Formats: sequence, structure tokens, C-alpha cells
Amino acid sequence: MDLDAITKQSALHAKPDGLTLQYGTAGFRTKAEHLDHVMFRMGLLAVLRSKQTKSTIGVMVTASHNPEEDNGVKLVDPLGEMLAASWEEHATCLANAEEQHLPRVLVDISEKAAVDLHQDAFVVIGRDTRPSSEKLSQSVIDGVTVLGGQFHDYGLLTTPQLHYMVFCRNSEGQYGEASVEGYYQKLSSAFVELTKQAFCSGDDHRTLKVDCANGIGALKLAEMKHYFSQGLSVQLFNDGTRGKLNHLCGADFVKSHQKPPQGIEMKANERCCSFDGDADRIVYYYHDADGQFHLIDGDKIATLISSFLKELLLEIGDGLSLGVVQTAYANGSSTRYLEEVMKVPVYCTKTGVKHLHHKAQEFDIGVYFEANGHGTVLFSKAAETKIKQLAKESEDEKRKAAKMLENVIDLFNQTIGDAISDMLVIEAILALKGLTVQQWDALYTDLPNRQLKVKVADRQVISTTDAERQVVKPPGLQEAINDLVKKYRLSRAFVRPSGTEDIVRVYAEADSQENTDSLAYEVSLAVFQLAGGIGERPQRGF
Repeated sequence: MDLDAITKQSALHAKPDGLTLQYGTAGFRTKAEHLDHVMFRMGLLAVLRSKQTKSTIGVMVTASHNPEEDNGVKLVDPLGEMLAASWEEHATCLANAEEQHLPRVLVDISEKAAVDLHQDAFVVIGRDTRPSSEKLSQSVIDGVTVLGGQFHDYGLLTTPQLHYMVFCRNSEGQYGEASVEGYYQKLSSAFVELTKQAFCSGDDHRTLKVDCANGIGALKLAEMKHYFSQGLSVQLFNDGTRGKLNHLCGADFVKSHQKPPQGIEMKANERCCSFDGDADRIVYYYHDADGQFHLIDGDKIATLISSFLKELLLEIGDGLSLGVVQTAYANGSSTRYLEEVMKVPVYCTKTGVKHLHHKAQEFDIGVYFEANGHGTVLFSKAAETKIKQLAKESEDEKRKAAKMLENVIDLFNQTIGDAISDMLVIEAILALKGLTVQQWDALYTDLPNRQLKVKVADRQVISTTDAERQVVKPPGLQEAINDLVKKYRLSRAFVRPSGTEDIVRVYAEADSQENTDSLAYEVSLAVFQLAGGIGERPQRGF
């Protein structure tokens, strides 16, 4: 490790004084102008991680659903998964080190992680369409090269595509070909194969309007759509030619505001969906005949997919375990429908994709979706092997179901939530089952819910347990929430501290919107009174 060369190169990517950042589930995110030094240092870290794991590591330059002026970076581990927690700490330490301490921190990380500095390193890099992303990607490359790493710059990619590239390279092609073309071929051929026998009630049923958030998803879906055009016609809106990234559009906007994005024309009962800025989230929606907006979020996506998988598993009858993983934010109606109607076991974890992903890996087939539309289906290696064996050897009906499951395996980008692969799976299931968007929506009725925020002097006064559904401290707060919940039908509420700022997030649901709003207000007031609220007291009507 040439520390003098690193010091000289780092001076060209100097850290601003007083800036402190934390690596979390989303990596680093902040205003783009503050990130040059972080990108350079994540290039350095990616090389160390590659040497330690003797594998290809990915670096993705994106800020997902954040505004266009923001940017960010996340590292991708060898199997296409998120960076290991112990290395999140290394990332935070490296990003925040003052210039004069950078060489020492690099040596410390190398020693703590037992990195063989003589080992070769290879890093792959992708970026979204933000104006700042190309320059910041170059800063990553500067970090990789000064530490002697080799790299391949894929340029513009969705976040899930970069995860796919990393996994393909480290599986020596067994997962797929590590190219954009390979990604398109794998997903589209599985979709076409799966939908061959679909019952179709008319051409209009097979058309989908896609809001691409003026992001990278528009470019990639435009390149890909001709591969499956006979089975599905997609019309792209907010494709980046006019609008601003994530501005009044995209999955996060639609989910948060409970209304359609700007820039899309919706007719009654037309299926529409929205990606987020880096195409790893998806939500569906439609207008009914009366013009009322209906959102189909991650809970209903998980319900549709897991119901379909359950039917196929019953057909093959091989005892493979299926589990659905949710967070406390999942609508209570979805949990009840899965457990009581579909007889599918549901498990709850702490908020954050890494917690959901880890739990889903405990099953032969694990389904997880956050309500915001970020999720996927994970198949264990044993389940994958068994399904592929049954697809070759079993009698007709069982073989047919196993073959469909095999196509589903190929359709899912199992390393991370992927809006494009999720969209294709959803469209295949709707076609195979002959379901309209209204029939899908009618599987169950969401309970009204409300999310609020309460400013507090110190968020650390709140600690929780039971997947963040129960408050441990401050004393008396959980008892107060319990008493308030008892006042309303079909109600529940929980509070949890933000991971990044001194606010407490409040979630409530009940049998009516009026009761939900009352419960949310009363719980917010209890938080304000018992957890050191500051500023204006919560008000009715928000």
C-alpha cells in the first residue's frame, strides 16, 4: 500500500471541515457537492473489501428516491448483497477521517479485517442519471486505481443491475452473464416462458403505464421492452426527457402523497406503476370509474406473489417452506389475509431491508416487501436445486408447476429488490390468473393508517423491542400507547426513533380514517410529553 501516493491523490479529493456522515442501509447520502472525498475513499474501501473476500465488489453511485441535487454511494458485497455490518463501520470511519489521519485509518482497517494487501482486487462501478454522478464515479475510480485495484465501469445502470453484475462475476457466470444484455435476456426469456400459457382477455389487459421517476429506469426499460413486447406493452412516462429526477413523480412520491405522479395520463381502471430514481422500488395504482385513486403498495405486491407461490408449492407437494417477512409498517389487513386466508406464515423484523433480507434467508422461499415497494423473493440453493430437478423429472401437472417456479427463480433478481424484475413477475401472475388490477386490489381492504413525526431533544431516549413494536423506555410510554389503542376498533400503534435525526416516528391504524387520525394525534402527544418533545406540541388535524 503506497501511502504517499494515496495521500497525494486524497489531497485532490479533500474532505470538507466538520462534515460527518454515517453509512447506513442506504449507504452514504447527502448533497452531491459534499461527496467527492467520500467517493474517493469508498473506492479505496472497495479495493480492501475485494482483497479480503477475494471477490469482485460493486460500488453504486446513486441517491435512489432523494432529490436530484443529492447523491450517494453504496458498496455491494460478493453475492450481490448489501455491505456487511462490520464494514459499514469501516466505511463510516474512513469517510470521516481527517486528511492527516487517512493513511493510519486505512492501515487500521487492513489489520482489523486481516486484509491480504498482496491479493488482487477487482471493483465494478455503476451510476444513476444525476448530473453529479459521472464526476463522482470518476472519484471512485481514482480511489480504486491508487490502491492498485482493477475495475470495470458499467456507466449508467439501475442499482439492481449493478448487484446482478457483482453476483454474476462472483458465481463465474452460473447466475447469468455479467452484462446489461445478459440481464435483459435472463429476465425477458423467463417472463416470456412463464406467460406462454396465460389467459388473456384482451390487448388492453396487457398494457402497462410506467412512471420512471425521470431516472435510470426509463433508459433501461426502453432498451429492454422489445425483448418481451409480444407478451407485454409498456408505455413510459417521466422518462427523463423533460422532468426533474424524482420531482412530483416516482414510487416514493406516489406512496407518500397517495396520489398519481405528474406527467402520466390515467384512464379508469388502467394499470399503472411507478419506479423510484434507481429502479429498486415499485408501487402500482389505478383510478376507479369514479376517479378515486387506489394505491397498491408493497404489502399487496407481497400478497399477490406469495399467494401464487403457495399455489405452485401445493401443486408440487414437496414440503418446501414459504415465509413472508414484514416490518411493523405493514398494514394489519395484509398480515391477517396472509395468515388467516392464505395460511402463509408471516414474520416481523425491524425496519430496514437488511433485516428483512436476513430473515427471508431462513426459508426455502422467503418473500419480503416493505410497504414502500422495495422487496424481492429469495430461493435457497436447496429449493432451487429441488425445483429444477422436479421440472425435469415429475409427472405432467407437478412438472408444469415446477417449471413455472423455475421461471420465477430466473425472473427475480434475488440479490436485491428490483423494480423491473418485480414488474415482470407481477404482470406474469396477473396474466396467468386472469386478474384485473381491481380484482388484485380487492383481495383485502387496507386499514386506514397515518404516519406522523414528533421532534424530540434526543431520539436516544426511546428504545424499542419486538421488531420495534414495543417501547422499552422511557417508562410509561408503552402503557400510554396501550391505553390509547384500546379506545379504537381494529387499532394498533407504535413509535420508533429515526435512525438519522432527532425525531420519533409514529404509526397508527384503526377501523376508520377519523379514528386513525385521532389515535395518531394522541400517541404523538404522549411521545411529546413523555419523551422530551421540543418545538410546537402536536395538533389535531396535523
